[in-house]
Amino acid sequence: MGRRGKLLVGEPYFAPGTALVLDRKRLAGAHPGDLAVVRPARGRAPVERVVGPASSLATVLEALLEQEGLRAPFEPYEPPEPTLVGRTDLRDLVTFTVDPDTAKDFDDAISARAEDGGIRIWVHIADVSAFVPSGSPLDIGASHRGTSVYVPGRVAPMLPPQLADDRCSLRPHVDRLCLTAEVPFDAKLDAGEPLFYRSVIRSDERLTYGRAQAILAGADRPDARAVGEAVELADRVARELRRRRFARGALRIASPELTFAFDDEGQVERAWLEAEPQAHALVEELMILANEAVGALLADRRRDALFRVHENPEPQAIMLLIAKLADLGVPTPPAPDEDRMTPADAAVLAGAISVRVGEYVAQAERGREAFPSLVLRALKQARYDPRNLGHMGLASRAYCHFTSPIRRYPDVVCHRALLRELGASDEPVAPDDLDEVAERTSTTERAAGRVEYLADEICLAWLLERELFDRGYDEPFEGEITGVIGSGLFVRFGEVYEGYVPVRTLQGDYFELTELGTALVGRRSNRTYRLGDSIRVTVSSVDRTNGQVELRS
Repeated sequence: MGRRGKLLVGEPYFAPGTALVLDRKRLAGAHPGDLAVVRPARGRAPVERVVGPASSLATVLEALLEQEGLRAPFEPYEPPEPTLVGRTDLRDLVTFTVDPDTAKDFDDAISARAEDGGIRIWVHIADVSAFVPSGSPLDIGASHRGTSVYVPGRVAPMLPPQLADDRCSLRPHVDRLCLTAEVPFDAKLDAGEPLFYRSVIRSDERLTYGRAQAILAGADRPDARAVGEAVELADRVARELRRRRFARGALRIASPELTFAFDDEGQVERAWLEAEPQAHALVEELMILANEAVGALLADRRRDALFRVHENPEPQAIMLLIAKLADLGVPTPPAPDEDRMTPADAAVLAGAISVRVGEYVAQAERGREAFPSLVLRALKQARYDPRNLGHMGLASRAYCHFTSPIRRYPDVVCHRALLRELGASDEPVAPDDLDEVAERTSTTERAAGRVEYLADEICLAWLLERELFDRGYDEPFEGEITGVIGSGLFVRFGEVYEGYVPVRTLQGDYFELTELGTALVGRRSNRTYRLGDSIRVTVSSVDRTNGQVELRS
């Protein structure tokens, strides 16, 4: 909100647009410099809601969620009273959750117990379907939202807070309704036949990744000794599951997670890339175990459900990937002739390439960002589909999303499908045709990813301005070229920041993109800017509104 002469106007914040003249009698307490929700109207526009001062990063992130339509009110809803009828009572079983420090909703919990020379694992997932009847207004709304959207410090949930943060959240020391997958492992850690059933649990401890990591390292002991023993047993199984998954050809691409720290005023004060801790791998592998078990059951019995599919890549795409890596000096495994390569062959080769690229990056210490990204861009995008088409990235013949029903609608669909198969429910699995739900949830997932990426970039832009003020605007950063297009270079610099060097700012020559698109090369000097190369840059400008940074080299 601002002034133009004697007029008060609302100017679009995140994108260009026409300013709206505001109705002074309906400002809802807004002042110049505030971000507010304003909708066009005949005559002068009223302010619907004040978000807060534009000088606050927290306000900007909240406004972004509002701009993207992610703050629409939930449908009227009165949650049913839970019942324990027909549920297996697991409240005496040692159970724990492991989540990030900032997590508020806990979808999943784990139990582990040694028995008969082996280990028995229980994966407990919040029974959202017990609170969200199929076809109800809340269910229809959730199917259209598709997913929760997480930006630093806040969330636009798929389900109302009384469910997401309370009734369905597996908080410690309270009874919670779950769907449980129980899997026995023998002494060789070979899995037996899984069991599925509705249950009631009571989590003993809410662990963060850091705390669980400390337990595994022997540096911490939880209040209940049995919890520490259960964590260690679960880790033994998870390590073996991961070893076998990679052995069967799953992709091996490490993706460090961008993490922020905020000060007492809500302004970002630090950002860092956090490598996957062992405790995160523990949870990930056991969730994959449950997802595969449910996916295999539904696929083998040809039940209506949504599968998480990642189709095999095109042989041409993998051969082009090999050519690009070779052009960049990155070794790759031997490949068959393209004419004889099937998509299944291409999938196996892609897995082998991911291993070789990871080894090269670790050894050569170049291309840490650029080379794994090249591999990912050569692959098809994972999505939802009513058909079981397999999951190439996990080397899984049948896979579904089952373990996060608080934040993903396809998981709710799979819960209902499993309950129908168990004879525990006769509700339809979804309010719409499954093809339509699959397409819609795939679309909302991609849209959520774009919003989350933009929010991260906005936070980084605010942090970069703060850092530039402290260190000086002309001080250079060391970076890595992560993308190359005809008009310029994308650079990761200062560990966490991303920026763009326009080709017009590269001095001394006319630079052209190579045929394989891996470098910009000077026409006269042959000076080269390649993917994965180190580069020193300084910041030309920072656009905090859109999280964009322009650089010069």
